[in-house]
Amino acid sequence: MAPKKPVVIVTRKLPDAIETRMMELFDTRLNHDDRPLSKAELVEAAKQADILVPTITDRIDAAVLSQAGPQLKLIANFGTGVDHIDLASARSRGITITNTPGVLTEDTADMTMALILAVPRRLAEGIQVMRSGEWSGWSPTFMLGHRIWGKRLGIVGMGRIGQAVARRAKAFGMSIHYHNRKRVHPDIEHELEATYWESLDQMLARMDVVTIHCPHTPGTFHLLSARQLKLLPPHAYLINTARGEIVDENALTRMLARGELAGAGLDVFEHEPAVNPKLLALNNVVLLPHLGSATIEGRLDMGEKVLINIKTFADGHNPPDRVLASML
Repeated sequence: MAPKKPVVIVTRKLPDAIETRMMELFDTRLNHDDRPLSKAELVEAAKQADILVPTITDRIDAAVLSQAGPQLKLIANFGTGVDHIDLASARSRGITITNTPGVLTEDTADMTMALILAVPRRLAEGIQVMRSGEWSGWSPTFMLGHRIWGKRLGIVGMGRIGQAVARRAKAFGMSIHYHNRKRVHPDIEHELEATYWESLDQMLARMDVVTIHCPHTPGTFHLLSARQLKLLPPHAYLINTARGEIVDENALTRMLARGELAGAGLDVFEHEPAVNPKLLALNNVVLLPHLGSATIEGRLDMGEKVLINIKTFADGHNPPDRVLASML
């Protein structure tokens, strides 16, 4: 007799190829409507599933986990960030957590570089002018922006994505600076010609562009607070493709409105999917709907990692992408 397939509940619509393979391998329940599950629905899923496959839109907190069935032993997250999962509660219940690291590095770095280019050169404003029909032709002083060649880029978080951004920015002639919990290997510093700042405050005060690439944890909530944001020079630009909670969004919005910062490029927001209406009204920002990892290739790679993590776990082995306490 064939062994019983584990019950796998997937909370959002995944690429067809991934869902098809899940249906073949496991007793899978899919979300065909791609509607975010309510708290009650997440609780019900946790009660029924052997393996839960959530995404960033699902808050798997202590209240959900306290009602999980005893058979729930794996949460195979579709995504790298796990700040939406109460890891301590999961561990206390003997639930293994996996994620999908590494596969989104280049996609997110591409999007970051796109914003680094778009904000100083006022691309969003230019598109708006063209669509409005108000453009009357070229002028020597029309819609002047700033070049990025020769500017200092400050990277907050020099992990995989931070390093990938640094390689791109260096090719565009930017000077690379970074702040990180630990200094990176000297070979990486040499390759990127990167300057390390132990003090985040000191780095912020000297940068032309600052880009954020650290995870959201209790320790990084509002890492760029109102006080830190005020350290930035008025001509500086802030880029965030990491997590919205890392920046005090209200303080950032006030500074942008007052001209205390030159501009910002944001792909993430503190209270997603809600966006501060005052931020939406500003012309010196480029706002994107969390597109940093949104490539077909990236989503397929994420799904493959989820499949491998589930299959390995179901076969009685440690999955390759376990989220360990030492990673947090």
